[in-house]
Amino acid sequence: MNTKQAVSNRIKELCEDRNISVNAVAYISGMPTSTVQCMLNTKSKNPGIVNIKKLCDGFGITLGEFFSTPEFDALEQEIK
Repeated sequence: MNTKQAVSNRIKELCEDRNISVNAVAYISGMPTSTVQCMLNTKSKNPGIVNIKKLCDGFGITLGEFFSTPEFDALEQEIK
């Protein structure tokens, strides 16, 4: 698994936990739905920390809470 997939999985998990749609989280985060969709489909080459922070604000969590999962902890170094 790579970082883009982990970000996508985390967004999906948070949406499911809160029972909200992608459109809803995009709206409450002040982001275009298309941007969130690109992050979910891993089409975005770099989801960007600013966009992830906006999503965190919409979810009502910190960046630390977003990244504090076993999935992120298990990621291998991408620069070799």
